[in-house]
Amino acid sequence: MNQPQTPDQTRPSVHAGVNRFLDEVRESGILNYRSESLPTWCPGCGYYGITQGITQALSELDIPPHELVFVSGIGCAGRYPFFMKGYGFHTVHGRTLPIASGVKMANPRLKVIAVGGDGDGLAIGGGHLPHAIRRNVDLTYIIFDNGIYGLTKGQASPTTPQGQITATTPYGNPEQPLNPVMLGLSYGASFLATGYAGLPHELMHVFKAAFSHRGFSLVIITTPCVTFDSVNITYDRFRHLWHPVPPSHPISDIRSAMMLAMSGEHYYGVMFAEDRPTWDDRWESIKQNARRK
Repeated sequence: MNQPQTPDQTRPSVHAGVNRFLDEVRESGILNYRSESLPTWCPGCGYYGITQGITQALSELDIPPHELVFVSGIGCAGRYPFFMKGYGFHTVHGRTLPIASGVKMANPRLKVIAVGGDGDGLAIGGGHLPHAIRRNVDLTYIIFDNGIYGLTKGQASPTTPQGQITATTPYGNPEQPLNPVMLGLSYGASFLATGYAGLPHELMHVFKAAFSHRGFSLVIITTPCVTFDSVNITYDRFRHLWHPVPPSHPISDIRSAMMLAMSGEHYYGVMFAEDRPTWDDRWESIKQNARRK
């Protein structure tokens, strides 16, 4: 009769599996973009999936860390620059885009990635979004949309569904939520893509497209908050709700993109993209005209 294996006997095979996994992670190149500071997010937070997609995209595009700048505001995404290699700026609540725009203006050669939650980007920072978009600043802005204020313990945010019970709406949220995709399209973003934190491989392709776009690229990622939201954005509820942007969708057609945004369906991928002069282009033209005069 076979004797049951002891923990000491099973440990080598477990260690071998872990070592193979670590070797695969090292070979993927994603650790080239992660700092030694470990994230402070809750176990199961969707931000881990978003980070996986970002690092894979940076690795595939082979962007050197010394050419990267991560800019963040306040919220669960606020300490993001600490967790990534490259330059970083942890700014104040809602002021991510003005700082990121200034960084890009000071050194156009840098790849600037601004990150923030739905509260940071659509509430206190909502007034900066249309102006960064209309200027077409050459940066990527990633909104981590979990529909809740996670860092300050679960208050309703601009994207919390109507009727949801939160720390500040114990009888249900009376307000209609914003549609950040429609906001970005109506403001005139030259690039807009969406994604879901539970699909990190698909996110990688979204981020590759965003980082490669020349102009303001807005990426809105739906992500679960496992600590303060057990009814709205959850892994179980959203697992089978996401679909790729239809192959027949013309990404240069703003009307078609708006139809997708208003459909009520959950799509991941590039919804809209258009080539147009950036803020840097116009500044360079102004400087040349000034020199001639």
